[in-house]
Amino acid sequence: MRHFISITDLSASEIMGIIESAIELKTGSKNPDSPLRNKSMAMIFDKPSLRTRLSFEVGMTQLGGHAVYLAPDDIKLGKRETVHDSAVVISSMADVIVARVSSHEAVTELAKYSTKPVINAMTDLEHPCQALADLQTIYERFGTFDGLKIAYVGDANNNVTNSLVLAAGLLGMEMSIAAPSGYGLMPEIAGRAGRLQQFEDAESAVKGAHVVITDTWISMGKETERSERLEALAPFQVNRSLMELADEKAIFMHCLPAYRDKEVTAEVVDGPQSVVFAEAENRLHAEKALLLFLLT
Repeated sequence: MRHFISITDLSASEIMGIIESAIELKTGSKNPDSPLRNKSMAMIFDKPSLRTRLSFEVGMTQLGGHAVYLAPDDIKLGKRETVHDSAVVISSMADVIVARVSSHEAVTELAKYSTKPVINAMTDLEHPCQALADLQTIYERFGTFDGLKIAYVGDANNNVTNSLVLAAGLLGMEMSIAAPSGYGLMPEIAGRAGRLQQFEDAESAVKGAHVVITDTWISMGKETERSERLEALAPFQVNRSLMELADEKAIFMHCLPAYRDKEVTAEVVDGPQSVVFAEAENRLHAEKALLLFLLT
């Protein structure tokens, strides 16, 4: 039995296998006949979601299985009853547990006591399912990871950046980070990275990059810091002049939701270099491939 708590729970070859499977599922060249028939997926969520809930529920349905959504007030993981007890009970009934919760420790504890695979659908430390979809999107565009440079711009102290940095290291890509002081990459993640450069200006990081990525400046739970964040991160907006420093075939990515004319201008996110909606769709295909990997 395997869990998927961190992107590093997969090897480089396993990541490639999942990406190739996701592309086959997407294009229709791989059409399994309800391989997860009679399988059930329990979804523990304590945060609102569009892409994560939709992609997992639709994906499980398309594979012939059934998804059960457990909303924040349904379960109150670790509060109404212990994580241990929840893990034992849920895994005795469901075939896989998908958890989108604030605490990374809660997901690792779920995995410790669950008798079925546990998938991290987002915690405060990592967002490995988003990383899989991002990698699929990059691979679809460039056909390889060799020689590619990814530039992340903005608030780098977040789960999306953490998983991307670790994924880039696994696959041999160069990663550059641009963030103001106080918003940089977590030291423990930087210490596990591969080819990594960190800058305090956006231009240095983006120069020659094949992929430019950003995320919202005000993540869930950071709303009280709105004013100071907008001021500190303003020089790190992704706009046309910044994209012109990247490779001529560069793409722009964002996990969404995007706040136009904040972290990225409307001209970029809605422009020809943007692949944000293909990236969002790929959550469905990558997660279907992941479910097949873990359950079959």
